[in-house]
Amino acid sequence: MHSKPLDALFLLLEENGGTVPTIYFNHDEKDMRYALQQPFVSIGSDGLAFKTEGPLSAGNPHPRSYGTFPRVLGRYVRDEHVLSMEEAIRKMTSANAAKIRIFDRGLLRPGLWADVTVFDPATIIDNATYMKPHQYASGVEYVGANGTILLARGKHSGARPGVILYGQGHRQ
Repeated sequence: MHSKPLDALFLLLEENGGTVPTIYFNHDEKDMRYALQQPFVSIGSDGLAFKTEGPLSAGNPHPRSYGTFPRVLGRYVRDEHVLSMEEAIRKMTSANAAKIRIFDRGLLRPGLWADVTVFDPATIIDNATYMKPHQYASGVEYVGANGTILLARGKHSGARPGVILYGQGHRQ
C-alpha cells in the first residue's frame, strides 16, 4: 500500500541525501526578550559554519549561522536595551562554558585559553536574512582562538588553532 504523502517524503529524503533541512519559527520577539532577561539563560547557537562563497556557501541556512551573537549585541543590547552588554557577554561566554562544565574557557584569566572577539559596540549587527542568509555580520574587528588571531579587520589569517571541546559525558 502506497500513500502519496509517504512517497513524497521518501522522494524528498532521496533527493536531499537523507535529510531535509527546514527552518522553524518557534517563539516570538516577546518570548525572546523575556528569555534573554532571565539570569539562568545563556546565549548560544546551533548554527553551522558557512562561507559567503565557494562550496561552503551552498544551501539556504538559517541566518543564525552568520549572526546569532552580533544580533544579540546589536539589537537586544545596543538598540533595545533588553540586557546589558556585560550580561550578554557573560551569557555568551562563561555561562555557556560553565553549563557544560568546561572551566578553562569563557573567562579572560591567566592560564586559561584565550578565545577573544573584539567588536565595535556602535556597529555590531547581523546582516543575514532568511532570503539572503550568506552575509557576514558587521562590526567584528578581530577574532582569536587559543591565543591565535583568526580574523583581523575582515581578513582571515589562515590559521586553524581550534580544537574539539568535549563535555563531561564524552567517552573515548
